[in-house]
Amino acid sequence: MPMKKKRTVASQAAARGPLPELPKELLDQLVKGPMTPVEVQDLMLAFNKAIIERAMGAEMNLHLGYPPGQSKPAGQANERNGASGKTVITDRGPVRVEVPRDRDGSFEPILIPKHERRFTGFDERIIAMYARGMSVREIQAFLAESYRTEVSPDFISPVTDEVMAEALSWQSRPLETMYPVVFFDALRVKICDDGVVSNKAVYLALGIQADGQRDVLGLWIEQTEGAKFWLKVFNELKTRGCQDILIAVVDGLKGLTEAISAAYARTTVQTCIEHLIRNSLEYASYKDRKVLAAARRPIYAAASEEAARQALQDFADGPWGAKCPTIVQSWQRAWEHVVPFCVFPPEIRRVVYTTNAIESLNMQLCKIIKTRGHFPNDEAAIKLLWLALRNVLAKTVRSAFDWKSAMNPSLLSCSESDYAGARITRCSTASPTKMRTGSCRRDAILRPQCLDERCRFCVRQGGMVPDLPHLCARRQYLVEVALPSCRIFAFTIPVHRRPVEH
Repeated sequence: MPMKKKRTVASQAAARGPLPELPKELLDQLVKGPMTPVEVQDLMLAFNKAIIERAMGAEMNLHLGYPPGQSKPAGQANERNGASGKTVITDRGPVRVEVPRDRDGSFEPILIPKHERRFTGFDERIIAMYARGMSVREIQAFLAESYRTEVSPDFISPVTDEVMAEALSWQSRPLETMYPVVFFDALRVKICDDGVVSNKAVYLALGIQADGQRDVLGLWIEQTEGAKFWLKVFNELKTRGCQDILIAVVDGLKGLTEAISAAYARTTVQTCIEHLIRNSLEYASYKDRKVLAAARRPIYAAASEEAARQALQDFADGPWGAKCPTIVQSWQRAWEHVVPFCVFPPEIRRVVYTTNAIESLNMQLCKIIKTRGHFPNDEAAIKLLWLALRNVLAKTVRSAFDWKSAMNPSLLSCSESDYAGARITRCSTASPTKMRTGSCRRDAILRPQCLDERCRFCVRQGGMVPDLPHLCARRQYLVEVALPSCRIFAFTIPVHRRPVEH
C-alpha cells in the first residue's frame, strides 16, 4: 500500500464539481423564517425522502416505458401495482420511503436495491468508526445517539465484513520487482484461538521503493516465529513479483536470517543498530550510561569493518570491557549483522540505522487496537489492522528520510564484475535530480539517448553493456540496468575515463 497524498476538503469539493442550484421559489416555500437545528435536520430528512421517491419513480417510468397517468403501450401486460413502505438508513438518520412496485415483480431498483436498507455513504461511516478502534457495541450506541438510528450488532458486523475481501486483495496485490530497503518488525495482539486467548505476533514488512516512497508489503499473523514461517513469507513476496531485496533491516526476529538467505541469497541482512545500542545500555547503571555511550560510539561510527573490529577490541580491553563484559558479548553475538553497517557509506547508514520507520507505524496501530480486549479470530484482527493501516498511510505523504542522497551510493554498492552481461533497459541525459523526482519529461526517461555526443556512442534498449565505466567521460547519467540475476538498478554512473574509441 503506497502512501498517498491526503486530499483537502477544498480539493474534494473541486473534484466533485459544482452542486445543482435549487429554485428560489422552492427555498422560499420551505424556509419561511429562522429555524432550529432540529427543524433543519427534519427538513433535510423530508427532502431526502422526496428526492429518493422521485428518483425511484423515474426508474419505474424507464422500466415500464410510460409515466403514471398515461395508457400503457399496446401488448404490454406489466403495469404499476402501488408501492410498499421501506425504512432506509441514511447518513442523516432513518427515512421511511415508498418503493414503487410493478404487477409481475420484475422491477429492480438501482438507487436502493431490493433487500437493501442502507443508503450510499452509511456503510462508509460505519467502516470509518470501526477503523478507528470502536467496537460494534460502541458503533451501535453512537448511531443511536447521533443519528437516532437503532441498529443491531448483527446489522453492523456484515458491513465491516465486506472489507475483508478488499483486505485479501491488498494482501495479494503485485509488488515492485526490487526494493532497495525493507524493514521487518512485529507487534503483539491478543487473539482467541480454540477458546484460549493468547498473544500472537503480527508481522509487518515496510519496503522503500527506488523513488523513496514507502510501501507496506503485507502483514502476517503467526503464533510462533521461525525459519519455516519466514520462508513462507518470502515465497509469497516472490510470487507477488518481488524478485530482489537489497537490504533487509530487522531487530532480533528469529529464523529470518536463515529464511532470507534461502529465498534472497544476495540480500544483506542488517540489524537495528539503535536497538543494539539501547539494549546494551541495560547492562550498565544509570549514572554510567552517558559516559558508556560515548565510549562505545567509535564501534558503530567506524569508517570500515577493520576499524570497527579494532574499536570493539579496544573497548573490550579497556576499563569498560572489564566492568561490563556483557556489553562486549552482546556486540560480539550480533557482529555478523553489524558488519554490513560498517561497510555502508554515511548516506545509507542514516536510512538503515534504525527500524523507527516501521516502529512508528506499529505505534499508530497500537493506539487503535489497545482499546480492544482481544479479537475473536485472526480474520477480525487482520480486518481492523488493515483498516487502521489504510487510514495511517492515507495521511502520510513523506518519503524515506534523506533518500535522495542515499540512492546513488546504495545502488552503486555492487562491484564492476556484476556488470558482466548486463543489459540497459532505459537511460537518459536528464540530470539525476530530475530523474529521481520525476520532474523531467517521461519520454526523456524512456527513450534511449546518446550518452556522449563526441563519441556518438548510443546505447539501444536491450543492448549489451560490456563495460559501463567506458560509456562516457566526465559526465553522469541515470541508467537503469537489468542484470542477469534479475536485479534492477537505477543509478547515476560517475565516469572519469576517456570514451571508447570507435
